[in-house]
Amino acid sequence: MNLLVDTHAMLWFVAGDKRLSSKARKAIEDPGCTNYVSIASWWEIAIKCSLNKLRLDIPYEDFMSERVEEGFRVLSIDTRHLPALATLPFHHRDPFDRLIICQATAENMAVCTSDSHFAAYGIQRIW
Repeated sequence: MNLLVDTHAMLWFVAGDKRLSSKARKAIEDPGCTNYVSIASWWEIAIKCSLNKLRLDIPYEDFMSERVEEGFRVLSIDTRHLPALATLPFHHRDPFDRLIICQATAENMAVCTSDSHFAAYGIQRIW
């Protein structure tokens, strides 16, 4: 299975945070699962770090490199991900999550997220 890991889920996984559900942790750790992190998540993390809303224990670039070394793949934004943004209902207003929803839909991926708003878009949510 290809799994798109939402920003908070990836951060919680890395930190060993108990807020990450056991089902989500098992999915991320499943050797049969290919884990992706959207470039939108990397962008969100960079912005939050620059605004001092998120603090990483190591420099951002090193944090990102370590995730890639651990097997997380970066899902780039492709032009086929974007058309759905024009008509996507506003069940969710966060621009990063809206892009992740469109990517998951276009790529036919499940999303690992605690955000219940994703279900309103018919996304398979792993939590």
